[in-house]
Amino acid sequence: MEEQKEDQLDYESEKVEILRLAQSKKNINSLNMDLERDMQRIDEANQDLLVKIHEKEDEIQRLENEITQTRDLAEDEEWEENNATMERERALQEVEEETARLERKNESLVHSIAELERKLTRKSQKATKCEQDNLKGTPEESKVKLQQLEASCADQEKKLAKAIEDYAFVAQLCEDQALCIKKYQETLKKIQEELETRFLEREVSKVMCMNSTSKEYNSQNNKSRASLEWKQEGTVTEERLVGCSLWGRKQSDMTEVLSAHTHIHIYPHIFDSDNILQKLFIYHCPFLS
Repeated sequence: MEEQKEDQLDYESEKVEILRLAQSKKNINSLNMDLERDMQRIDEANQDLLVKIHEKEDEIQRLENEITQTRDLAEDEEWEENNATMERERALQEVEEETARLERKNESLVHSIAELERKLTRKSQKATKCEQDNLKGTPEESKVKLQQLEASCADQEKKLAKAIEDYAFVAQLCEDQALCIKKYQETLKKIQEELETRFLEREVSKVMCMNSTSKEYNSQNNKSRASLEWKQEGTVTEERLVGCSLWGRKQSDMTEVLSAHTHIHIYPHIFDSDNILQKLFIYHCPFLS
């Protein structure tokens, strides 16, 4: 009688164990199906990411081409500006040389005028002396000499007037040249300030572009690391699920695995599409970081 009770208890225990194992198998199959669906979603997300990666690569190539073209244009503009500056400096030097030549000519004319004035003074004194001497002679001789002196004085006055006119012309020309040089120097100074301002603006733009690119790459690098950690956790979870399926672990262990990894680390990333797209994009495209 006792043996029958023991057999009955063993039978009931085996029956409960079989039912428990069947339920565990059913749970494992259900979890495997959920995992397959999740992996399918990840594959679809990967396909979308590949398309976006190609688009990003095309955009990066386009930006690199634009940067190269911009750099070439900036170099050409800088070369043209340098040539223009050299031409302006050469023209300014020519103007300064012309001004120096005119100043030397002006000094020469001033010296010539002073020399003429001294000669006229001496000749006037000689003429007065001769006139006094001639007054002692005959009236006819005095008249002839007086006419000669008047003609000589008129000729000297013409030469003096011409010298004064040349001096006034050169003085006016020097003033015009000085005014022209002053205006040219002011214009050259403004042009140099504009060139320096444009150069500084280009340098600031380059630095800002480099800072923006560096920040973007650092952000993508951080996202890539997070995506890699998440992928490693997903791989560990999949291995544990397969191990449970092969070795028939208890339902409590399966529940612990799922609650610790699948429901915490896989599902939130799957349903958070923006997060998984960004992380998978960085993971599959590490060269962008």
